[in-house]
Amino acid sequence: MEKRHWYVVLTYVIMQFSTILGVPLFYNLGIQPKEVALAYWLIFSFLSALIIILILMRKDMRPDQLRDDRSSLPVALLWSVFGVFLALFAQGIAGVLENKLFGIEPGSENTEFLVEIAMATPLFIVVTSVIGPILEEVIFRKILFGSLYKRFNFILAAVISSIIFAIVHMDFTHILIYTAMGFTFAYLYVKTKRIIVPIIAHVSMNTFVVLVQLVFKDEIEKYQQQVESMQFIFF
Repeated sequence: MEKRHWYVVLTYVIMQFSTILGVPLFYNLGIQPKEVALAYWLIFSFLSALIIILILMRKDMRPDQLRDDRSSLPVALLWSVFGVFLALFAQGIAGVLENKLFGIEPGSENTEFLVEIAMATPLFIVVTSVIGPILEEVIFRKILFGSLYKRFNFILAAVISSIIFAIVHMDFTHILIYTAMGFTFAYLYVKTKRIIVPIIAHVSMNTFVVLVQLVFKDEIEKYQQQVESMQFIFF
């Protein structure tokens, strides 16, 4: 990797661990309760990291006039839209495999936790739906996958980068789902040669999932309770 890419990765790592000091700091400054302090620190840290990373990556973001293998803008837009459905489809297939092979029930504690924070602090949706996906695509597709793809074939580079992408989410129960999503975004990147395509697809998918969780939260909880009741009665 280029030296500036290591700085980008370091910025991302620092951001991930910054909650250890940042949340207590905000809490002691009067931003309470702790869920609100967490939300505002995440907004601050993610936005700060995004600005720093975009500055570090400015050279990588310049259009290369000598390259003619990138998809045209209309084609890239079509792949961005199609990519949303492709990612949701991959997520659905992975969810079915988790359930059939390992007995893992649908639903993610990680997603539910983020939705709870978003309900307490609606501005936090910007982190889960926009800033987070942009950072993840730059780190895991542009840098990590891009570096691996120069040395290995697509399958191996996509699998390795996607597994690391899944591990970072710290939701090991659904590691297959996150890996499938990472693989899909890597495919979109290679297919179009434009990082903006997986970024748009990732942002759109996260926004859709968060809004569905927020708008239909009560209905989802009722459905889960009904399913659990039926399982209990059957048992």
